[in-house]
Amino acid sequence: MEEKKQAPINWGHELWDFLKMLLISIVVVFLCTRFLIRPVRVDGDSMYPTLHNNAIGFSNILTYRMQGLKRFDIAIIYVPEKKEYLVKRVIGLPGETIEYRQDQLLVNGEAVAEDFFDEDYKRSQSANGSFTQDFGPVTLADDEYFMLGDNRPYSSDSRWYGPFKNCLLYTSPSPRDRQKSRMPSSA
Repeated sequence: MEEKKQAPINWGHELWDFLKMLLISIVVVFLCTRFLIRPVRVDGDSMYPTLHNNAIGFSNILTYRMQGLKRFDIAIIYVPEKKEYLVKRVIGLPGETIEYRQDQLLVNGEAVAEDFFDEDYKRSQSANGSFTQDFGPVTLADDEYFMLGDNRPYSSDSRWYGPFKNCLLYTSPSPRDRQKSRMPSSA
C-alpha cells in the first residue's frame, strides 16, 4: 500500500487567505449597514406596546431613501442634544399643521384616525380621560417631521424637542414592518 504524503501547511498562505476573507467581510458589513439595513435597538418604553424596551430589529435604509416617510411609519431619529437615536412614529409631514384636541389628531384642521393604537392599553393609560395631551397647532417647515412615541404619556418626542429636521431622520422600517405600522391617513 502506498501512503500519500500530505503537503506541509503553508501558514503564510493560510494567514493571507484568512485576512482577505476578514477584510471582505468587514467591507460587506460596512456597505450593508451604511446603504441597505441598519440594526436598531429600542431603548425605553416610549413606543410600547408596539415596540418593547430592548427589542432589536433592522431598519430599511434603502426604502427610506427611495420612498421617503409616510404618515404613521416608524422611523429612527438622531437627537444631537442627547447624542442618541430615538425610535418614533411619523405623525406630521413637511408643510402640514399638526395639533391634538380632546385626544384627536388634527392634520391641517381635519381629524385623522390613528388605528395603530392598542385601544385597551390606550384606555388604561389615559390620564384624566386623555391619552395625548392637547397641543398645537404646530406648522411644519418643508424639511420637518412631527414624531411621537406610541406610549404618549411616557414619550419624549416632538412635543419636547420640537419638529425633527429631515437631515436627522435615518431610516424607516423594513417593507414587512411598514405594512404593520402604517395606517390610512384619513379619518
